[in-house]
Amino acid sequence: MPYSSGIAGVYEPPPLPIGAVRAHAAQGGTPTPYLLCDIDIVELKVQRLRDALPGVTPYYAMKANPDVRVIERLKSLGVHFEVASIHELEMLANCGVDPREVIFSNPIKPLEAIRRAWEMGVTTMAVDDLDEIAKIGRVSGDIRMYLRMETSNTGSDWPLTGKFGSSISEAMEIIDHCADRGLKLIGLTFHVGSQCRNLDNWHTGIEGAQLLFSRMRERGLAPSLLNMGGGFPIQHTRPIPTMAEIGHTVQKSLAGLDPGIQVIAEPGRYLVGDSCWMVTRVVGTATRKGRRWLYLDIGAFTGLAETLEKFDYELLSDREGRLTPMTVAGPSCDTADVLFEEKMLPEDLEAGDFVYIPNAGAYTTAYASTFNGFPLPGMVLLERSGLASRGKVEQTTAG
Repeated sequence: MPYSSGIAGVYEPPPLPIGAVRAHAAQGGTPTPYLLCDIDIVELKVQRLRDALPGVTPYYAMKANPDVRVIERLKSLGVHFEVASIHELEMLANCGVDPREVIFSNPIKPLEAIRRAWEMGVTTMAVDDLDEIAKIGRVSGDIRMYLRMETSNTGSDWPLTGKFGSSISEAMEIIDHCADRGLKLIGLTFHVGSQCRNLDNWHTGIEGAQLLFSRMRERGLAPSLLNMGGGFPIQHTRPIPTMAEIGHTVQKSLAGLDPGIQVIAEPGRYLVGDSCWMVTRVVGTATRKGRRWLYLDIGAFTGLAETLEKFDYELLSDREGRLTPMTVAGPSCDTADVLFEEKMLPEDLEAGDFVYIPNAGAYTTAYASTFNGFPLPGMVLLERSGLASRGKVEQTTAG
């Protein structure tokens, strides 16, 4: 089945062919559930992003997939990193990443995390409220701050407004506060929403930033950074804009930006999401009140947490029976662990069968827990050339 961009009419096959995934599963030896990762796809996605957004520096959002091998490949490609916690920063330091090339984008941080990050060499941190600015000031007046502003998240699968982001009026107040006190407010950031399918959100965010940059200059501040955040989508079951289309919108919107302002972005899902398939097995089946149920050994608590927000994945199997609507659930005893309803699947699926979930490299192992005692999914790493050229695979557990 081809994967479509849904807008530009561009079709491309799954990065790692389903045949290779089936072949690996059939070999056995790897406990399910697990991710099968073609890490060369990560490198391809970095290049696609750079082609579409020339002059925009990528800072990988570690929360999407913090596997050490992903970090090392991105580091080798000259990608920088964004963190939300000290644990993520320490992981990067252990991989040889210079903390001076890391940004701390969590707008609300523990005081000790601010202090520790500053001591390790992080110089640039996000804020969106006067209380956070005061907290940062308790650590050092030399920390460079960038202000997270609220912007439209319409058309994103996960709107991220509300918890973070200052309104325009609040941002104006923060700018005035920093200008009056000579604080190092050096830029702005926004987030269009996770898995964003609306091109206008990038235009709206950049337009709002231009307005606030004007206010900063009026108050004697010298803006030097625009962080466009993440939200770049990958293909699942709904139409998405291509990276080329996003790049066209962004470049057009940036046309009037002061050339002295560095533009960066925080891709996470886009770089790693479609590098992996989740390989899982059917635990059992049941019929309840006329509805057919399918239970997998991967669940919402062990890797598919985004399904709790009704996020949809494609499911493939080795069966060819007549398609019938099924409710798909995870293995835990929690009744919230229901992944999909009315999912059309072969009626002859049975316990022990493999089920394959494409584009599962982001926010799966990173979210996974051992709730109810079920094991974390590992990540098996393959080179792009596939199994035929490799004598072995590498495996780690999540985290």
